[in-house]
Order: sequence, then structure tokens, then C-alpha cells
Amino acid sequence: MAINPYAQAVLDYFNFQPRVKLFIDTSYGIREEMPLKVLFRDEEDFSSLETYALNLCRGKVLDAGAGVGACSLVLQQRDFDVTALEIEPTLAEIMVKRGVKKVLCENIFELKEHRFDTILMMMNGLGLVGTIGGLKKFLEHAKQLVSTSGQILLDSSDISYFYEDKTWPASHYFGEIGYRYQYKDQKGAWFNWLYIDPAKLREIARDHGWYAQILYVDETDQYLARLILADSFDEGV
Repeated sequence: MAINPYAQAVLDYFNFQPRVKLFIDTSYGIREEMPLKVLFRDEEDFSSLETYALNLCRGKVLDAGAGVGACSLVLQQRDFDVTALEIEPTLAEIMVKRGVKKVLCENIFELKEHRFDTILMMMNGLGLVGTIGGLKKFLEHAKQLVSTSGQILLDSSDISYFYEDKTWPASHYFGEIGYRYQYKDQKGAWFNWLYIDPAKLREIARDHGWYAQILYVDETDQYLARLILADSFDEGV
């Protein structure tokens, strides 16, 4: 059974195959290249935002949307009990080969009977929820995944600047973007990815029982947020 273009490109990169570029078609009509090497970066290549996030991790960690395990490997080296969660089987297999000790190949919305002190979602990791509706569903589901004093550390981007000279979408939130991977002559299926501005994140988090703190904003409007359960915040945890 053929694997999807994204997974095939990552596998070829991992196996030192001839480097054919991976492209992303977007719902706003622009084709972009995705540099595969960023998935395999070492700790010294992490951004300041990522380093800050890893330094805030505590207790038992879920690295959600772990990719090929860049963050999980660093946390392992720091002696964290970290579980790497990845929905794509090929990437999960690569993580095992790279030395990630705990790998779950599962959809986060189907993850049950696990509790974590930190859920880590890097590389615009919140995007995996897809839409505003998906975010609301995730925030409800995540209540079952975090400990009483648990936290979600995530990064996202405010892409409102993109519409400064364009028409704002009327049918959906402006940060709901459609993507499709193309590798060689293979095109994957379209999928949704969410970018959310900080004010909207705080609003939706509050409505679903979470308190959102914006901890860091870089020069590209990418930001790091920490979510904790509102009950825990009220109790001063």
C-alpha cells in the first residue's frame, strides 16, 4: 500500500535518498516548499520559542504531533518521561529508529486512559485541530488528558497580516487554511490546518474552561501559549 506523499518524502530524506523537494499547495493559491531538514533539527537548531517551551515542560510529557521526534529526543536527554504521539505510521516508525523510547501512533482525539502533566504542541502544533470547531473539540477532550495541575504548551501564528491587502474570508475564520502535499508526481488529499490569533485563543479557551497565557511573541507573529484548567488557576496551582 502506497504511503502519502508527505510521509514518503520524509522517509526518503531519512534514508538519504535523492532529495526531491516537497511542496505544499495552499487554499490561498500559493505553492510553498517545505524544507524537510527542519523536522530533523537538533537542539542547537531550535528557535528561542521552542527552547523556552521545552524549558517549561514538567512531569510526564505528551509530545503531540511529534513528527520524527525532535522535541521528544531532547526531552529524553533531559530525563523526562515523554511519550511521542504521531498519527502518521511512517513517521512513528522513523521515531523508533531514531531512538524515541515511547511512541504512540494514534489520533489525539482517540487517545484515552492517559494523563500527562504537560501536553507539548510545537511547530504550529495547535494547527492539527484543523478548524475553530476542532479546537473547541480538542479543548474539551484535553481535559481528560491532563493532570489536575497539567498544562498545554503550544505555538501558533497570527496570520492576520496576510489579509492586509486581501479580502477577508466570509465563510470561515481567517486562520483556517487548506493544504495539500505534493512530492514528485504524487499529490495528497487536502487537509485543514489552524492558525489562531492570541485574542481568539484566549476567548475560546475561556469558554471551554481553560486559562490561556501568552508567554512569548517573536518577530514573525508566532507565539507561545500556556493553557491551564481554569479551576486549577483559580486555586493558584
